[in-house]
Amino acid sequence: MTKTALVLVDIQNDYFEGGDWPVARMDEVAANSALLLEDARTRGRTVIHIRHEIESDQAPFFKAGSAGAQIHSSVKPRTGEPVIVKHRPNSFHGTSLQADLEAAGISDVIICGAMSQMCIDATARAAADFGYVVTVVEDACGAKEQSFNGIHVPAEQVHAAIMAPLAMTYANVVATSVFLENGK
Repeated sequence: MTKTALVLVDIQNDYFEGGDWPVARMDEVAANSALLLEDARTRGRTVIHIRHEIESDQAPFFKAGSAGAQIHSSVKPRTGEPVIVKHRPNSFHGTSLQADLEAAGISDVIICGAMSQMCIDATARAAADFGYVVTVVEDACGAKEQSFNGIHVPAEQVHAAIMAPLAMTYANVVATSVFLENGK
């Protein structure tokens, strides 16, 4: 195993069309994430899947035990690939993620998944704070449109508004093609 891990965050059924909380471009996000997953497996990298469950009967999506909370078939975990269930946006909070990375001797993490403005942002920042070298593969991450004070922000702008500060301070932010071309 290398010192690099691929962390696939919340690529779950509810984020796709027909799910309870569809995210823009999720099919493209999943296809790019599947390419990263294939590359990681080929290189013998550690692969960790993160799955979010919301512990409330009133949860708008990712209800515990629901089909919508299951990992999408495009990035289906293989036997031996850990699936960590989390209940907060930060994939490190209240989970074994940091201990698992440390046990595997990981120094670098590659992050993809959804949503850019929540779990990707929180996980990338936490990873950097824990001292990992962080790469976020931006077109393997999806955002959802947002509204605030009567202002509607399209998903593409939400995504850009998150990727810019991550690239400035917390992570190397790259496209899938660039990542796969450079092998890092």
